[in-house]
Amino acid sequence: RAVSEGSTLVMRAINTNQESAMKKAIAIAPRGKRAMELLNISVGTQSISPLFWSIESGSLNSARAMIVDLLTIRADRDVYYYGCDAMFTRHPDLILRLCNDASTLLWTLFDGLVWRSRLVQDGQRRVNYYIKHLVQDLDGNFSPALKWLAHHKDPRLVSHGVVMTFADLLWNRVASYQFLLGRGYFLFTLLVFITSQSFLVPGEEMLWRNILTFICRCFLYLGSMSKLLFDQCKLACSAFKA
Repeated sequence: RAVSEGSTLVMRAINTNQESAMKKAIAIAPRGKRAMELLNISVGTQSISPLFWSIESGSLNSARAMIVDLLTIRADRDVYYYGCDAMFTRHPDLILRLCNDASTLLWTLFDGLVWRSRLVQDGQRRVNYYIKHLVQDLDGNFSPALKWLAHHKDPRLVSHGVVMTFADLLWNRVASYQFLLGRGYFLFTLLVFITSQSFLVPGEEMLWRNILTFICRCFLYLGSMSKLLFDQCKLACSAFKA
């Protein structure tokens, strides 16, 4: 019912699966309403996304035309229009959907997240990467976009400039510190283990040697093994739920 009663020029163009038909259908929409024409059609209490509808129905040419139109920067005398925020607000899992159903459109999406200046200065051009929604979600938490791309296992895709930029940003600003901290703690526990083993030499037992060995063993069991057990239990629970 929602599809039949909510039939618009955009929905009809999706059925043709032609980019030219989609461009003609959306050309008459004003700049401020183009994004919603492609992202949300409401019929009563039902809501349909033409973009997701085209992906689910296999009309990838229409979906490509919609993504290009959404990621085209337009302007009038008062404001600039760019559909990136509206697209990721309407579909926070867009990257996951494209990875599963239309991986060829990922290149179109990432190309649209790059703006290059037409002016050249000293042999260089200014480039803007719009990667906000790839770094954090709508709630301000870490976005799973990089995890989705890693599970997609496409080495050519991760070499795209957008993916490299936000992956390097996450590594340099967040992940590298956590990684080095974890490796440093591991090396410290290794040194503690070697130190505790060095006291286990044959000969006369000494009280201070036994005390140091006991302290080192307590640290290893409580500070290292407990974390390993917690991580393994967490992974086991996640595996059982899956």
